[in-house]
Amino acid sequence: MGERLKGKVAVVVGAGQTTGDTVGNGRATAMLFAREGATVMLVDNRIDSARETQALIEKEGGRAFSHQADITRSGDCVQMVDACVKAQGRIDALVHVVGVSGEQRGILNITEADWDRILNVNLKGAFLVAKAVAPQLIKQEAGVLLFVSSIAAITSQGYLAYKSSKAGLNALAHALALQLAPHGVRVNAIMPGLMDTPMAIENQARLFSIGKDELRQRRASIVPLKKQQGTGWDVGYAALFLASDEARYITGVMLPVDGGIGARVGEASTFGSPAAKKE
Repeated sequence: MGERLKGKVAVVVGAGQTTGDTVGNGRATAMLFAREGATVMLVDNRIDSARETQALIEKEGGRAFSHQADITRSGDCVQMVDACVKAQGRIDALVHVVGVSGEQRGILNITEADWDRILNVNLKGAFLVAKAVAPQLIKQEAGVLLFVSSIAAITSQGYLAYKSSKAGLNALAHALALQLAPHGVRVNAIMPGLMDTPMAIENQARLFSIGKDELRQRRASIVPLKKQQGTGWDVGYAALFLASDEARYITGVMLPVDGGIGARVGEASTFGSPAAKKE
């Protein structure tokens, strides 16, 4: 076990995951935090999935406990914070790793129900979590609030509602970073790119009626860095750094973890080239 988060209390919201072949962002983050000495509260709307993460952590000798919450309900968010403070006395870091997609692409196809569902979970849920935990972090005069956003927030590709929700999430993090800075609270966001996580692979394979191996190959071919997707561990290690004291002077940052996809914005060969027009 490491010591980068020794003695700290962390809450990982979305610590369970979609069933699949690989590890999700929330589970990887929770496991890495525990490996580095944190006591981790594992929050998910599916308590059985949170408990699966807890079992993995405890098998490695880490400390964790599970809590069920629906982050689209303000009462659940407040109860989540109260439960952690009652059990552990404080919250040193809260990582929000909840997100949904699954819409049809484009303004002509998306339904109002899809728009409301995605914005409700991805943006309103993050707001409710932040509103619930902010008083405790302000009281402590210390703490970290970290959102897992998406590189879709700043690239031209991406689904309409999903992109809008993640761009809003970045704006939320940016605004909160300035509002909470006087209290010693740091707020940042991570923007994953094309990641080999169960939510991405299982959902898109089903949505587009494509085999998972073929989907993985197509996604990997887009990534500048060695034509490979990232993993939940890549997001987890970024979260570990931003939650640790190593990042004590970093706030208001939207950190791409994307293999260079975000760096392609404005690239001539991608935008305005004959090849791009042909596509």
